[in-house]
Amino acid sequence: MTAETMAVSTKNPLIAGARVAGTDVYNAAGEHLGEIYDVMLDKQTGKVAYAIMSFGGFLGLGEKYHPIPWSVLDYDTNRGGYVVPLTKDKLQAAPMYDSEGEPDWDDKAYGKRVHDYYGTMPYWMM
Repeated sequence: MTAETMAVSTKNPLIAGARVAGTDVYNAAGEHLGEIYDVMLDKQTGKVAYAIMSFGGFLGLGEKYHPIPWSVLDYDTNRGGYVVPLTKDKLQAAPMYDSEGEPDWDDKAYGKRVHDYYGTMPYWMM
């Protein structure tokens, strides 16, 4: 991909979900926090609910997954990744799950805890 093609492609406001996976995530200080593992979409409204960020682990072992409300992420074209207003400590204390099992995504109380942690309004209320 040429620099010109890349500049044009980064201006497009839409991205395929498959291309989001693997995108790096940084904090405002520029520290690399992890990468997007997946995105969760609301089947009824079509809204992107969460970016699932992978954090920690090595070669897939010990990996933790953090559902981060999509509204918290800000795409930075210069970094080629998402920026979140989180320190590593805040992320480590955030709601998470591991390979043993995902949370019950239909549990609105769980969703509210996630959104409350990040100080955002639940996506289903927007």
